[in-house]
Amino acid sequence: MSEGFNEASGSIIVRDLIQVIHEQRAYLSEIDGAIGDGDHGINMDKGFTLTARRMEGQLLGMSESLKLLGDILVEEIGGSMGPLYGTFFKKMARVSKGIGVVDGRVLEQMLESAYQGILTIGDARVGDKTMVDTLDPALQALKLANSAGRGFSDALDAMVEGAHAGWQSTKDMIARVGRASRLGERSRGTLDAGATSCYLIIKTLAQSMKELSK
Repeated sequence: MSEGFNEASGSIIVRDLIQVIHEQRAYLSEIDGAIGDGDHGINMDKGFTLTARRMEGQLLGMSESLKLLGDILVEEIGGSMGPLYGTFFKKMARVSKGIGVVDGRVLEQMLESAYQGILTIGDARVGDKTMVDTLDPALQALKLANSAGRGFSDALDAMVEGAHAGWQSTKDMIARVGRASRLGERSRGTLDAGATSCYLIIKTLAQSMKELSK
């Protein structure tokens, strides 16, 4: 396996993300329904499906595809999810634009920018039972793997492991931001929907990038 892939061939990453969100839309809404509005999966699928339609017939690279997805989520999808994930993907696209090969270091920079963007526009921090609880440990694990000189595939595995641990940790948390925060102690015992979709996204990113790196 090579240490990275060509950014110009990376639109498949966004297509894979579109597919997994479509497949998991009912699951995401079911989780959201336990302590939220129950529309997380529906709204996510709406934005991702719209992106799929806009991508038809276009020859796009990874950065262009990520920017398109981000723009649609910000401009055409309501609620808190649209701006948060829209910023997430737009920040990633900005970092990777013009880069020939995407490797572990580039991905780290992409995720770091996306993370800082989310912290800037949202109130959530680690421990608040949100997507941040998935994203933060995923990024930290990726950083550690890169610093240790691990290969791209191993770094991707570490990132997913970190994301999984963070996602699962939200089950025992009390929601401190958003609609679920009004439930207080009753929000404990359920996985967070945003943390769940973030895990699915990070896991899919890793799988797609591995395939492209073969």
